[in-house]
Amino acid sequence: MSGSSARLQPPADAVKPVRHPDAPAPGELLGAHYEHCFGCGPGQSHGLHLEARAGEGVSLTAEFTVQPAHQGAPGLAHGGVLATALDETLGSLNWLLRTIAVTGRLETDFVRPVPVDTTLYLEAEVTAVAGRKIYSTATGRIGGPDGPVAVRADALFIEVKVDHFIDHGRDEEIQAAMNDPDQIRRTRAFEVNP
Repeated sequence: MSGSSARLQPPADAVKPVRHPDAPAPGELLGAHYEHCFGCGPGQSHGLHLEARAGEGVSLTAEFTVQPAHQGAPGLAHGGVLATALDETLGSLNWLLRTIAVTGRLETDFVRPVPVDTTLYLEAEVTAVAGRKIYSTATGRIGGPDGPVAVRADALFIEVKVDHFIDHGRDEEIQAAMNDPDQIRRTRAFEVNP
C-alpha cells in the first residue's frame, strides 16, 4: 500500500513470517472463528459472512458479497464495512501463524466505490514479524482476483494471551466459548477480536 505510515513499517530486525506446521493447508476454508463475529460468523444476520481460505506461505484469500444492509451511500458499500472486511481478512492470517493477536493499527485506502451485490475478492499476507508485532497487507478487488482494486490496507497486529479476552469480554460469551466441546472452535473464538 502506498503512503502507509512509519508505524506500519517493520523495524530493521523484523523477520520473515513462518507458517505454523499445524496451520490449515493451502486451499482449506478457515471457517468462522466465532459464531457471532460480525465479519465471519454465521450467527450475524447482517454480518459480512466473509469466507477465507489458506494460501501458500502466510497468505490467504477471502470473499464477501456486499448486501443491502452494508450500504453507506445509496447502492454502495459503507466504507466502515469495507474496513471491517479488510480487518477480518488480515486478522485471519494469524491463524496461519497459530498466534492469538489483536488489531493494533489498520490503515485503509479506498480506491473506488464498491456497489451492493458486488463480490469483493481479498488477498492478504503477513509481511514481517518483530517480537509480538505482526505486519500484514491486503488488497480487495471487485469481482475476482484480476478485477479492479477497490480497497487496500496495511495493518499491525499485536500478539496477546487469551487472558486479554477473558479480562475484557462479557462473562456470558466468554464462558460459552470456553465451554465449547470443539477444541478448534474454542481456540479460534479468541483469535482476532480487539
